[in-house]
Amino acid sequence: MTVTVRYTCPHCGAVVSVERQPDLADRSVTTIPQPGWEYAGPDEDVEDADGIEFLCGEDGPVTDLEGEPVEGCGRPFYLNFVRYEQGVELEPDPPTYGGPRFDFKG
Repeated sequence: MTVTVRYTCPHCGAVVSVERQPDLADRSVTTIPQPGWEYAGPDEDVEDADGIEFLCGEDGPVTDLEGEPVEGCGRPFYLNFVRYEQGVELEPDPPTYGGPRFDFKG
């Protein structure tokens, strides 16, 4: 069983739709990919991916919020799934504080 899920492009507000399994948990939509995460295209198998990479208007039809067809901006955006490692939920963008630092600035 699949469901149709809609996502709004954070660049232009166009809406894209994708068919996917209902048990995948969404975390966020971002304008940049999360470091170290693997992304699938909207028509690829997303079961083993950490999210979906969209190209607004290039991966299929896009609409406005009312469902009227519009042209997308062509820019990439990323749907990030909730991700686990050894049963612990990972943050999508690890904090820059704590741990070792390699920039050698104050």
